[in-house]
Amino acid sequence: MAVGAIWTASRQTVSLINMKTSSYFVNSVMQRRPYLTLAMCQAVVENPHRREVQTDGRVKFWGYVPDYDKWLRVVTLADEQTLFNAFFDRRYTP
Repeated sequence: MAVGAIWTASRQTVSLINMKTSSYFVNSVMQRRPYLTLAMCQAVVENPHRREVQTDGRVKFWGYVPDYDKWLRVVTLADEQTLFNAFFDRRYTP
């Protein structure tokens, strides 16, 4: 099992109080990727395997999702609290 953010069906009770979403995230990302959940995204942001700041100030987080056996990349705005994008990153290698 990989080190980092891990989300499983038993952790669906993750508190979503601290996470905000951009309109792009709600209207585009979640519409195109209905298999993603806010709980998965929050778990990765709260306990990332890797974290990287982009030149535009946005922050990328990677975490492993064992239910899908894939690495999830979550991008937040500079505040690290507003979800902007999320997708399974096929090119990520830990």
